[in-house]
Amino acid sequence: MPIRLLPPEIASKIAAGEVIERPVSVVKELIENAIDAEATRIDVTIEQGGRRLIRVEDDGLGIPADEVELAFHRHATSKLASADELYDIRTLGFRGEALASIAAVSHVTLSTKSAGDAAGTRVRIEGGSVARSEAVGRPSGTSVAVEHLFFNTPPRLKFLRTDATEAGHVARLVSAYALAFPSLRFSLTHQGRSVISTTGTGALYDAIVAVYGLDVAEAMLEIPADDHHEIAVWGYVSGPSVHRSSRQDITLLVNRRWIQDNSLSYAISEAYQSLLPQRRHPVVVLNITLPPRDVDVNVHPTKREVRFQRPRDVFVAVQRAVRTTLMAQGNVPIIAHIGGRDDWQAPRHDADRSPSLLLPDDGRDGGLTRGSWEAPNSQGELVGGERLPMLRVIGQLAQTYVVAEGPGGLYLIDQHAAHERIRYEELSKQAERAAVVTQDLLEPRVVELAPRLDELVEEHLDELARVGLVLSPFGSGTVLVRSVPQHLVDGDVVAALTELVEAAEEGGEAFSWLDQALVTLSCHTAIRAGQTLSLDEMRDLVRSLERCDLPHTCPHGRPTLVQMTRDQLEREFARR
Repeated sequence: MPIRLLPPEIASKIAAGEVIERPVSVVKELIENAIDAEATRIDVTIEQGGRRLIRVEDDGLGIPADEVELAFHRHATSKLASADELYDIRTLGFRGEALASIAAVSHVTLSTKSAGDAAGTRVRIEGGSVARSEAVGRPSGTSVAVEHLFFNTPPRLKFLRTDATEAGHVARLVSAYALAFPSLRFSLTHQGRSVISTTGTGALYDAIVAVYGLDVAEAMLEIPADDHHEIAVWGYVSGPSVHRSSRQDITLLVNRRWIQDNSLSYAISEAYQSLLPQRRHPVVVLNITLPPRDVDVNVHPTKREVRFQRPRDVFVAVQRAVRTTLMAQGNVPIIAHIGGRDDWQAPRHDADRSPSLLLPDDGRDGGLTRGSWEAPNSQGELVGGERLPMLRVIGQLAQTYVVAEGPGGLYLIDQHAAHERIRYEELSKQAERAAVVTQDLLEPRVVELAPRLDELVEEHLDELARVGLVLSPFGSGTVLVRSVPQHLVDGDVVAALTELVEAAEEGGEAFSWLDQALVTLSCHTAIRAGQTLSLDEMRDLVRSLERCDLPHTCPHGRPTLVQMTRDQLEREFARR
């Protein structure tokens, strides 16, 4: 087949497919145009998940009458004038592709008026061509109605999900921009029903209330803005009592632009390690502000991906900001109800008490090294979390829980979780000093792994050796374990190593072998549930837990203890 130029109508449909993937793509481009036009109010209306109708209205600057039709030409934009400006982009849009791409695959009616025009302009675009244009009376601002999306590209229409699913994507997008621009009033209506409505007060907390509700907002912890660093991180993160099954509620904003970045999501996960159960994720609204020249937003047609000039610095700044905020909290979990009830409820957040650390016992997560656990105070010194009070051991319950009395009331301590925490901090300190106590095995133990993991293990032998695991490659899919930490001599070395490698495969490039090794070894060398302890052993356990920097959770994120206050006891026994 000879080479030939594609007809303009085919080329426009192909180009539109790069920018407009589904209804939410349309909404994104139109919202960004409205924000760039200095709107203070943005109203979004959709029908049938956006297939039938998408309407975005704003009170922004509008488009001058003589530029309305030009706005629908590909690569026509008011936001760039030279190539040099690509390195200092301060608007959300800049390519001049959005309106042209939308018009190529839908019927578009645009109505607009700029402050300098006596009347407004309404133009109808069908399949990329102007059907009619006329003067209309209307206030300043712009309204864009997109009907019958993908009417001329049936394959694309066929790949859309249910109306509810597509509407959910739109709701998430509008929520993200409401959080990015809390001074703007946003609304979203689907099938005549109000889905989102924000007040535009300018306070991020108020926007969080509108998007997530008051209960979630009350459990959020503020990361204050810090203008002293070139990379500033600020916003809100949820306390350990609030978490989700997916990362969808992690909202990352770079210079107010909503982005997706796996590395930064992992930085946040790292900051929460040992505070959340496995496969649970926090609610996060994080603003990252840095000079525009240090971030490339011209990476992907959808502008959802960015490239940082100093990615490691951004990663560290995010992780440190989140972890510092979490470290400033740290109270003992409270038993909210007793008296024969099986439901455990975290107390409501108020100004004098951080959210409860009472978490469901449904998973495991990784942990950080001690250096990552600690957070700098205002003087730059490293400080740990809240320490436990002195506790008096009373006995053991169900061969799993140590019962103790303290100034705050009655404490139930999970012996396995507590010992995991103790082991973790011991190993962390030893690893920092390169002083982990190891023991050579009389006979090396053979561990068989999937062949694809050979190179993965070999690349990190030095890190594993720092925690006392000395390994030697032994052919395809096999390694020999020659030395182990002293406490693991009688443990299941094979299970520990297998668990570690599987976690590494799932964690990807940003996975920390040292951190996960510390967590895994802590688990496999800790006292087990169901093990009977003497009174002296229980006392030693509690004393060691009292000396921990972060005694309230194990490295997997489960609580080590819960507390029943004296006031609760007196209420349960009708003494007050």
